[in-house]
Amino acid sequence: MSRSRDNADAVTTVPSGVGRNMVINGAMNVAQRATSVTGVGATAAHYPTLDRWIIEASTAGRATMSQTADGPNGISANCIKLDCTTADTSIAAGEYFLLEQRLEGQNVQRIGKGVAGAKEVTVSFYVKANAAFDFALEVLDNDDGRTCSKLFSTTTDWVRQELTFPADVDDGSSPIADNNAQTIRLFFWLHGGTTYTGGTLQSGSFANQVNANRAAGIDSFFSSTDNNFFITGVQMEVGPVATEFEQEDFDVTYQKCLRYTNKLVFTTTSTAFGLGYAESTSQHRTPFLFPKMRAVPTVTFSGATDFAAVNATTSVTSTGMSVSAMSDSMGLILLTDSGAGMTVNQPLYVRAASGKFIMLDSEL
Repeated sequence: MSRSRDNADAVTTVPSGVGRNMVINGAMNVAQRATSVTGVGATAAHYPTLDRWIIEASTAGRATMSQTADGPNGISANCIKLDCTTADTSIAAGEYFLLEQRLEGQNVQRIGKGVAGAKEVTVSFYVKANAAFDFALEVLDNDDGRTCSKLFSTTTDWVRQELTFPADVDDGSSPIADNNAQTIRLFFWLHGGTTYTGGTLQSGSFANQVNANRAAGIDSFFSSTDNNFFITGVQMEVGPVATEFEQEDFDVTYQKCLRYTNKLVFTTTSTAFGLGYAESTSQHRTPFLFPKMRAVPTVTFSGATDFAAVNATTSVTSTGMSVSAMSDSMGLILLTDSGAGMTVNQPLYVRAASGKFIMLDSEL
């Protein structure tokens, strides 16, 4: 079932509990990595800007992706904006451009998908573009390769789309895994070649995924450099009715996002963190703690020379940074320097220059 509302302020008001939205950062409020990135489409799969929103792409087209303060009144001040900067009008069969969110299995158990008693889900969102387009939303059961897609249309005004996906009982032997891996994936299809558009849209029920049926009937976002696409207020909930978009305090959304990405930015000159010790005259170990993440994160630093080891009398600039003994909530920072005067076993702390960062990534 598919419905739309051409007045963004007119929303269904059905009483419902807090926490019904399974999408994280649906209001597009958190953007730890960046607020604007150019050349999007050149990398196969990555998170350019807003937390939890991944771009998957194989196309000659390029876009700028940004967090933009142009959301519909009363829903969110922010939205994702995609601005076509390089058109792609000779679409090869295997091309695609997708805006995606990946959901952990343990966060979507309420759907009951794949077993008796499975429930319908409704995905709603606010969308607009520079012109009328038809795009598609695909819901994929990543564990079992079962999929269902719905077309939706854009206008130049904000419209709330409400797309209901049927219950998928399957054969009773394929429940969603109750773990921290990606199970349900939401794909907003904005561009695709005949490999993905050459069949008949799989829209009436879930079925084993057939590529040609995933996005049949869509237009191409990359048809012109005049094209823009805006989206916000994304919500996925149990049942056949789209309830009012769930307003969530910024800090609640931010804490959810920290499970997947945590960018520790040092905002003042010579910010100190981590009390450690000199393992040798040139290598130093500092434990550090961070909010519990989905899994053991990968860690990157803004630059080795952005950090220094400091004791009561000496400050030595780093020449190399790495980590060891990592868990999902703590680890050791190893700082290497030129051997300029630290005493073995002497206590010290690590200092970062203003605006520099440590990035922890545990994305799906």
